[in-house]
Amino acid sequence: MLRNQLDGLMFGFALTLVLSASPASAQTSARTDTRAADLSSSLESAARLVGPAVVEIFATSYKTGAGLVARSADLLTTERASGSGVIVAPDGYILTNAHVIDRAQRVRVDIPEPVTGQSILARRSRTVSGQIVGIDRETDLALIKVEEQNLPVLTFADSDELKAGQLVMAFGSPLGLNNSVSLGIISSVARQLESESPMIYVQTDASINPGSSGGPLVDVRGRIVGISTFIASHAGGNEGLGFAAPSNIARTVYEQIRKGGRVRRGDIGVRAQTITPVLAAGLNLPRESGVVLADVTPGGPAALAGLQPGDLVLTLDDKPLENGRQLQVGLYRRFVGDIVWLEILRDNRVRRMAVAMSERKDSLDSLSASIDPRENLVSRLGILGVNLDDRIVESLPVVRVRNGVVVASTVAGALDAREGGLAMGDVIFAVNRTAVNGLAELRTVLAGLKTGDPVVLQLERQGELMYLAFTVE
Repeated sequence: MLRNQLDGLMFGFALTLVLSASPASAQTSARTDTRAADLSSSLESAARLVGPAVVEIFATSYKTGAGLVARSADLLTTERASGSGVIVAPDGYILTNAHVIDRAQRVRVDIPEPVTGQSILARRSRTVSGQIVGIDRETDLALIKVEEQNLPVLTFADSDELKAGQLVMAFGSPLGLNNSVSLGIISSVARQLESESPMIYVQTDASINPGSSGGPLVDVRGRIVGISTFIASHAGGNEGLGFAAPSNIARTVYEQIRKGGRVRRGDIGVRAQTITPVLAAGLNLPRESGVVLADVTPGGPAALAGLQPGDLVLTLDDKPLENGRQLQVGLYRRFVGDIVWLEILRDNRVRRMAVAMSERKDSLDSLSASIDPRENLVSRLGILGVNLDDRIVESLPVVRVRNGVVVASTVAGALDAREGGLAMGDVIFAVNRTAVNGLAELRTVLAGLKTGDPVVLQLERQGELMYLAFTVE
């Protein structure tokens, strides 16, 4: 048996010598070795460029317990998390994922120190405090600021130029293993995971694991093409399905948060749908593919520009549109105040229209970035509340109440009320006919109640006033 194995090995070795003796084979092998060496050198250079600009982030936050219990200490628990980030400005601005620093009260950033020796052991670093500049939950991106100067930075590439099969590298601290690098390719340049969402992702098979979140996905030139955000996995680890927020979206979020502390999203007030053969036949449309406007919001920017339901949208800023998603994604990247040009088809006539982007009204979810459970908890009602102000009034369908407390989140079953309890978005403006203008007054009124006392909350829910009655337990 052993003799047969040795004979096989010797035959394979001899065959290799014969083939390598061929001049053509030797030239091909040399060219292959050179290309491999060049690629390896490019990857090494990119790693040296990127590594110093990648940081590890540690976040400490407080969150409410699973339910209401008698002991107040159980209402809040400490939670610690870690992730990655990338320095995008030399004066200390760091881009990461929103979920890495979700409701964090303390943020620490581990910044690499310049390499001075030849040691291959763990890199040196220094830990500094970070401040949250702003969070955008819709894209799961956030901006942190550290008080440092002359930091190494990475630049943004144009994610619209990405191609499937392109080599990329993921940097970060997966499972706390800082300064890790993995290699892969672009699997999809624009993966939409929710049919109604304009948010798209760069899909990659580069290894991404818990702790990689917020780290940069870069091209072989060391430019940011995406921010690693999440993975799809059955087992919880990397299975070759990683997703990153595209660099063009990440850059827009960074610029807006740095300028104003939040993202102001543009909107023109339309609902676009993809034309299908059935839709075209039923509506007697002149084409079986493209984009049709199913709705135009009365009084919105599109309506003011002259757009109408039933219009076929041919181009956005001279770029042909093939489906409704393209229009959504194209508008998603525009700033408030930008002018977009739409080419439409109506009554067999092509028209070109300019539409000004107005600010989209955000939902209550945007409030969560500013909620601190230590400051916003109302334990007797089992809610996190925020004071109603002009900004919230503009964002919510609150049309009759101007003072009170907005329910930002609540614990299921906290109140034993026939009406079913409080809901996110409710505005509490009175307790037992005593007006409450904010959290302080609400807590004061509730503190005066004893077990067995009746309580009637007056609140507004989706534009309607109602009572919510229960007994103090």
